[in-house]
Amino acid sequence: MMKAFKFRLYPTTTQSVQLNQHIGSCRFVYNWALDQKIKTYEQTGKSISRFDLNKKIPVLKASNEWLGKVNSQSLQGMTKQVESAFTRFFREKNGFPKFKSKKNPIQSFPIPQHYSVNFENNTVKLPKIEPIKAVLHRKFEGELKTATVSRFCKGNYYISILVEDGKELSAKQPFTESTTVGIDVGIKDFAILSTGEKISNPMYLKNSLKRLKVLQKRVSRKQKGSKNRAKAKKRVAVLHEKISNQRHDFQNKLSFKLISENQAIALETLNVKGMVKNHHLSQSISDSAWSSFVTKLEYKAAWFGKTTLRIGQFEPSSKLCNVCGYHNSDLTLKDREWTCPDCKTKHDRDINAAINIKKFVLIDQNLIGL
Repeated sequence: MMKAFKFRLYPTTTQSVQLNQHIGSCRFVYNWALDQKIKTYEQTGKSISRFDLNKKIPVLKASNEWLGKVNSQSLQGMTKQVESAFTRFFREKNGFPKFKSKKNPIQSFPIPQHYSVNFENNTVKLPKIEPIKAVLHRKFEGELKTATVSRFCKGNYYISILVEDGKELSAKQPFTESTTVGIDVGIKDFAILSTGEKISNPMYLKNSLKRLKVLQKRVSRKQKGSKNRAKAKKRVAVLHEKISNQRHDFQNKLSFKLISENQAIALETLNVKGMVKNHHLSQSISDSAWSSFVTKLEYKAAWFGKTTLRIGQFEPSSKLCNVCGYHNSDLTLKDREWTCPDCKTKHDRDINAAINIKKFVLIDQNLIGL
């Protein structure tokens, strides 16, 4: 099983300079490799592989001597990233690969191998850099795979280490109707459970908008290219980082709680990309980050042997009465409650949807009848 562990690094001034050299050099090689891929295709109509690009790196080093101070495998890792970016572009149509900018708030470089972690001294040894002090708050055992060193907008350094622990994923545990929970995600309430419980949406972005507007105004008033403008932009990036950290912390705690308390999780397939095109709701939908939450549920379920089940995107979970099955085709988005004309049951729209999501997946599993 592959797991990633993230630790905070505390480099000295000299080590910070070396890490920044690695970041800048890797960004330079990435942009060079991307440029080579584009030019080769325009001139020959064929793509150049990352292995051929790696053969050209020594020539690039000869004309740029400062590249020799950087771990060579980190440079080769950037050609692999370029090739992966093109593969995603052709397979998933996610957009043509872009050149890396030094203005991005998060900068990083890979370390494929030849690094070590010392838990006794709380240090991490990277190629061509002396051991760096780190906060190793979690111990792990297994084979070290690729590591990634990142510098965030506040100037903090982190290392993310991918470890293969040699363990198999937990076997899937059996589940029943009573050990399955249906979850319907929303905007006002982040998650509504089939048990009737509602988890309110913290709306971290919305609560920080007032401060964010002030900081963005300060950026617009500074002269372009000035140091004061760079400082103001950094303050905006720091606030965005705080919002992101708050959101991830909330989702990690909630997903762990749901996975721990249930054997199976029933979810609805959502077209989030299509939903954010609604300019009235796009900011609230992006602030909720439903896709990130579902991803956390799925990998935690895989770790602990739990099951995640999905219903189709077009299932009428909100419009169907969970008691008698009446289909309310007149239900609109603004209707938060409705009464079934057949059985006279009064429904909360979101709780009804969560119950139906659970019922739909259990029918597919042959655990309950129609």
